[in-house]
Amino acid sequence: MIKKIAYKRLLPLLITVVMMLGVIAGCGTDTKVVGETETDDAPVRQTPPATDTPDQPAEPDVTPEPEGLQPEPGAVLKIWDSEGPEGNWLMEVTKQFTDKYGVEVTYEPVGHTDSPAKMKTDGPAGLGADVFSAPHDHLGGLVTAGLVYPNDVSDPAEYMDAAVQGTSYDGVWYGYPVAIETYALFYNKDLVAEPPKTFDELITFSKSFNDIKNNKYGFMMEAANFYYIYSFMSGYGGYVFGNNGTNRNDIGLNSPGAVEALKFHQSLKEILPLNTADINYDIKSALFNEGNLAFDIDGPWAIRGHMDAGVNFGIAPLPLLPNGKNPQSFSGIRAFYVNSYTKYSNAAMLLAQFLTSKELLADRFTNTNQIPPRKDLLDDPAIKNDEYSAAILNQAQYAQAMPNIPEMSSVWTPMATALEENWNKGGDPKPLLDNAVNSIQDALAAQSQ
Repeated sequence: MIKKIAYKRLLPLLITVVMMLGVIAGCGTDTKVVGETETDDAPVRQTPPATDTPDQPAEPDVTPEPEGLQPEPGAVLKIWDSEGPEGNWLMEVTKQFTDKYGVEVTYEPVGHTDSPAKMKTDGPAGLGADVFSAPHDHLGGLVTAGLVYPNDVSDPAEYMDAAVQGTSYDGVWYGYPVAIETYALFYNKDLVAEPPKTFDELITFSKSFNDIKNNKYGFMMEAANFYYIYSFMSGYGGYVFGNNGTNRNDIGLNSPGAVEALKFHQSLKEILPLNTADINYDIKSALFNEGNLAFDIDGPWAIRGHMDAGVNFGIAPLPLLPNGKNPQSFSGIRAFYVNSYTKYSNAAMLLAQFLTSKELLADRFTNTNQIPPRKDLLDDPAIKNDEYSAAILNQAQYAQAMPNIPEMSSVWTPMATALEENWNKGGDPKPLLDNAVNSIQDALAAQSQ
């Protein structure tokens, strides 16, 4: 159940919010300015009080009309999002927001995966963006740290259930969903006639295609990036947390299935004989753009760059694993969030809502090729008939949502260490995974103290 909580803003305008019940199926520092901004004194976080108790009457089930939300007098805003197509789009559309509402907006390029950690320090210090982009798996940590406002102005019925579920925590909706994404197999159509159905086929092709001395490779992936390698683990029966990613006491990263997955992971070094430091994202993207890489595991954020580079490429589901199972990739929801330390919560919510309207998300798709999670855009011809979007959605049917509980933040580093050692050094992966799980458990125990 997704509910909207009632709370009081410590600002000139008092907004009455609702308890809404809905059934949900289930990083640079250079500043680019759009208009001008002002520097304010250190903020006081606008903290909502507790959810209504049985002794309190329920608020009326009414969602405020967008036009009823007005920015505070003198409001100025700052927004964070990734550089590249996302940032370029923001710099254009925030001008429209300024023209419409008279609120100046400053864009700062901060990667959406970097913004949660940055917000934990910059938010309380009054340096954080009023609106920022973040992946949904960081939401639990943001909520427990008191860094984000609930979204009480948008209508959850307008978005895919997975988008609302992923950007909700403990029954409360916080995010303004921007894109739903997972990763798949990119392939160069000038190098291969059709994508492989199985990893065995991919391995066979790569053995004949590889020309390591001339920097040509059949296949690449970020071998120490757990975000991508999880698809192998899940395909063999491994998992992060039990009970659909919510049980912190049930960690499945050293289960028999996870061990088998890392044996397969290790075997792929035969066709990719480089250490993890030599196959980072920029290296493999450049090789793909140059026509020196046939297959690459990547996501929709890479589409625009390959198109701009003139690559004749396609996207296909990840090949079947040797056990005959589909790799179950992580799926993620990009969303905007409103900083709870903002001095201009009304203006910030208005901006987040403006950016996730049907018209703006359709325009964002045109500029970024990232699939908007609005139901009213699923049949938009530009999206429905797009080859790349259809391929990503095809892989999405096998995807699993990343857990968004706070404990997920303790998983990435230990697993990256295990994957790096497994790839670079070889040997039995079980001790590596045991060490990773022990590190995760130690971190969770420290958080509980």
